[in-house]
Amino acid sequence: MIGYLLFFMIFASAVFSIITENVTSLCDAAVASGQNAVELCLSIAGAMAVWGGVMRVAEVSGLTEKLTKILSPMLSKIFRGIDKNSYTLQKIAMNVSANLLGLGNAATPLGISAMKSLAEEEKTNLATKNMTLLMVLNSCSVQIIPTTVAALRQAAGSRSPMEILPCVLIVSLCSLAIAMAAAEILYIGGRREN
Repeated sequence: MIGYLLFFMIFASAVFSIITENVTSLCDAAVASGQNAVELCLSIAGAMAVWGGVMRVAEVSGLTEKLTKILSPMLSKIFRGIDKNSYTLQKIAMNVSANLLGLGNAATPLGISAMKSLAEEEKTNLATKNMTLLMVLNSCSVQIIPTTVAALRQAAGSRSPMEILPCVLIVSLCSLAIAMAAAEILYIGGRREN
């Protein structure tokens, strides 16, 4: 679908530039945009490499594992019906820990593994309440250090790219609370209809 949308936008731009006799402006804009995109990608790649390294050090030093142990009791209250010492809860805690530390590349496989473990434990292929809550936690992705946004701000010329940290944390916690409440309400409503 997105391919069709992009094709339509490019085609409409070309047709409009021919009609208005601004083909030169279109060509100049296309070249300048390509150059700006490459510059942005390179600057973001540098910042992400630095923060990725910092986060990898946190992972290797055991910070992620310690955070997992801290989060497990709280997560056992959210994910009801799962044993506190189970492998599934450990996977969920590791996924949440990786998200908190901004380790998106590590969080994705952990989330997939946690979802598979939930499906095996709950013996179903349909989305359960716990599976829905795991998706909500992953989608809201509360991060202590929002590295991608900071990298984008730095690439755009911000003098202090991390100054948004309190706002990002507040907004992501609010979105998480609303999403979890919605998941709870919709799950209860869906059970009553069945």
